[in-house]
Amino acid sequence: MSQRPNFLDPKRLVVKIGTSSLIYPDGQLNLRTMDELAFVLSAVRKKGREVVLVSSGAIGVGLNQMHLKKRPADIASQQAIASIGQNELMAIFNQRFASYGQQIGQVLLTHDVMDYPHSRENVLNTFDQLMNMNAIPIVNENDTVAVDELDHKTTFGDNDQLSAIVATSLDADLLIVLSDIDALFNADPHVDDDAHPLPYVDEITPAIIEAAGGSGTRFGTGGMVTKLKAAQRVMSAGHQMVLANGTDPKIIFDILAGKSVGTLFAPTLKRED
Repeated sequence: MSQRPNFLDPKRLVVKIGTSSLIYPDGQLNLRTMDELAFVLSAVRKKGREVVLVSSGAIGVGLNQMHLKKRPADIASQQAIASIGQNELMAIFNQRFASYGQQIGQVLLTHDVMDYPHSRENVLNTFDQLMNMNAIPIVNENDTVAVDELDHKTTFGDNDQLSAIVATSLDADLLIVLSDIDALFNADPHVDDDAHPLPYVDEITPAIIEAAGGSGTRFGTGGMVTKLKAAQRVMSAGHQMVLANGTDPKIIFDILAGKSVGTLFAPTLKRED
């Protein structure tokens, strides 16, 4: 860890919001957060920046819609729940973004789409055209068909990895990961009173990964390790990632203003001496 570098003004950014930011612990949708997210991203887009939103939450929303307390064990039921939840999630996003005069477009991805050159080129062209039309693409994994089968991988594993793949594929200057934590800490703040947030990380070391622990809620699959792997992918591409608390999406304004919030992951080559 070194002194935090000057933040680079991004022209194209990807924002990932986790399930824990969109859904209350009791399973109800956090409509206030969804509305504020739509407001912030609409304002950012109208300022001339290209924006892509990677949204978790389809299965979580589906569980709530079907009044289920836990995920079903079988894949077919999980995919059906995701189908129900994705429909509801996009309906709410469409209503919220429309209230701010912002067009959105849905992009559902599987890993193989990004792996195969022809399909990858097609989907990247779709992203470009959506942004040329001043629309905000909203991305999620296509949970209704994504499974791992021997040599045919279709799942991303989690939306932290999905967001990093989208960000690097689109050559985005910045990935913002909004979660239920304020930043990366040097130790687990739940058990260590001396734990403190790290404002800047320029290298993901084995020690950092080892210190990261825990996983998501019953609604989500992510944890700190998946976020570190996402940061590693983005940094390897020479770009930046910020991990911050998504309770109030207006924090995006602070991040874009260069304020020192959350943890900035940036390779050494980005630092200005």
